[in-house]
Amino acid sequence: MAFMKSIGTAALGLVAAVSLMAPAGAEPLAYPQKVVTLVTHSSPGGGSDVFLREMSKYLGKYIGATFVIENVQGGSGAKAIARVASAPADGSVFYATTPTYIYTSLMSKPQNTYKDLDALVNIFADSEVIYTRADGPYKTLKDVIDHAKKERGRWGVANPASLERQAAEQLKRAAGVTPAIVTHEGGGDMMLNVMNGTLDIGIGEIQEVRSQLEAGRLRLLATFNPERIADKPDVPTVKELGYDVALVKFRGLAGPKGLPEAVTKVWDEAVPKLLADPDYKKAYSAEVLVPQFTAHKDYPAFVNDFADKTEAFLKETGAIK
Repeated sequence: MAFMKSIGTAALGLVAAVSLMAPAGAEPLAYPQKVVTLVTHSSPGGGSDVFLREMSKYLGKYIGATFVIENVQGGSGAKAIARVASAPADGSVFYATTPTYIYTSLMSKPQNTYKDLDALVNIFADSEVIYTRADGPYKTLKDVIDHAKKERGRWGVANPASLERQAAEQLKRAAGVTPAIVTHEGGGDMMLNVMNGTLDIGIGEIQEVRSQLEAGRLRLLATFNPERIADKPDVPTVKELGYDVALVKFRGLAGPKGLPEAVTKVWDEAVPKLLADPDYKKAYSAEVLVPQFTAHKDYPAFVNDFADKTEAFLKETGAIK
């Protein structure tokens, strides 16, 4: 996965409207919509849900709109993609992009795929980590692998079609073990199953588990980053522990096909200002998110390149034909 270094009924979950006034002396950019809905396939508490809710606290400083978060769960993101693909292309609805929407498109062949969305901008790179409960038997990744060699074990990931799932499969192959990979509809559910001992480990993002890490209930064992995380220097990489797997998750936004320039230009101008906001920077640094702004003119090519390489990888490994 070296290529990744470069980077039911629809369940409407908790919906939060965040109405923000611009600070004194500053004017947010004029925007063609008064209300913008940011859609995620994540359950409340999952990585994309946390990302959108935190970002929404600051977006109103820079874009003159009210931001609403909508959780549309089901189909490993397929229902959320369909929700956005069928919306008007007027800047009123966007989807939180991660590799999951590529994997879902390629592996489950939904009615709507990433090709039916218009990639808007990328905002962050997000570290994938392996974690376990602090009072459990595993102190290192080697302990987890040794257990898997003896008794298989159970590893958790957030979605059947996700970067985390592929990370788990790649680690299995690299380590020569066959644990059961247990999928969930969101990172919050997975974390609970790690904490209660149902799962040996979980694979996900730091923002999903930060509160439990700070409370001392969870322990980080390794990161899939190519290099150690700057804010977590004591956490080794999977690769340096002897398993040749490295990847980074991207986080951005996409809308319905045909977004007008009057919309894309506002986001291109606002996102760099948002990322430079000292209060927001403090917040996203605590979540170990790394700014990786990609403007609208370049983001579709980035997404398509990632999709092409992912498709080739999935065919190589037999995940798809």
